Amino acid sequence: MDSTFTKSPGWLDWYSNPSTPGFTLPAGTVDAHCHVFGPGNEFPFAPERKYTPCDAGKDQLFALRDHLGVSRNVIVQATCHGADNSAMVDAVRASKGRARGVATVRPDISDAELERLDAAGVRGVRFNFLKRLVNAAPQEELAAIARRIAPLGWHVVIYFEGQDLEGLEGFFGSLPTPLVVDHMGRPDVAKPATGPEFGRFLRFVENNDVWVKVSCPERLSISGPPALDGEPAPYRDVMAFGRTVVEAFPDRVLWGTDWPHPNLTHHMPDDGLLVDYIPHVATTPELQHKLLVSNPMNLYWPGENA
Repeated sequence: MDSTFTKSPGWLDWYSNPSTPGFTLPAGTVDAHCHVFGPGNEFPFAPERKYTPCDAGKDQLFALRDHLGVSRNVIVQATCHGADNSAMVDAVRASKGRARGVATVRPDISDAELERLDAAGVRGVRFNFLKRLVNAAPQEELAAIARRIAPLGWHVVIYFEGQDLEGLEGFFGSLPTPLVVDHMGRPDVAKPATGPEFGRFLRFVENNDVWVKVSCPERLSISGPPALDGEPAPYRDVMAFGRTVVEAFPDRVLWGTDWPHPNLTHHMPDDGLLVDYIPHVATTPELQHKLLVSNPMNLYWPGENA
């Protein structure tokens, strides 16, 4: 950790010695949701950040990629870096074509900067509606950004709590780009996957141009068990939500590790065991290939073979 920065109290560092997954990922698997933090002495964290993480740079991300058997990454701009996309862009460029990026941009971004990001491998922007991570998400400004990125063929990644969808879905549906939902819209897994709250989310996906990341069970789970100590079936209370989405929308689901797992407070999962979670939500080889290979390739590398 760069001495310029002091980690937030209670910050959990990423799991440094992940197990080898028992589930063999299909060739061409894409980790469609991960981040890089710094290193802070090279890519300083934003002054307005809500948290200060550990360093988790591109070298560690690519080492995890190779250890798990992943082929490609989609690197999502972390809120601790604000709208300075330098660390993310550096990692995408260093991947030599094996990564794409999702940026955070401000309304005053220039056309030249958007074109530079596009050339670097950025394919989307992220709109964050979690109040604990951002001060505000002004919809008019976000809509203006969406209109500007639409001609580039980019999409908008949206991050929100399931309970807030009712007040946001009209705005989301008005955006002129495809939408990618982080972590299944963060459902309350204490409620049933067949209940009205998650039903609203499923109708939202059905009625709009929406892709869904079946990711972060460790962030959603209440009862676990956690992905630690060789647990073969972690986060059982989240599985029904993932299976429901994968089976309802097999051509519009994505998966990601969320490495290095920012802002977890209870435990830090073993990334190898997170891979072993996948067959519990994508239960056939056909569904697994769509989730892990063909869908993310269609969205981020259209026209390329895995």
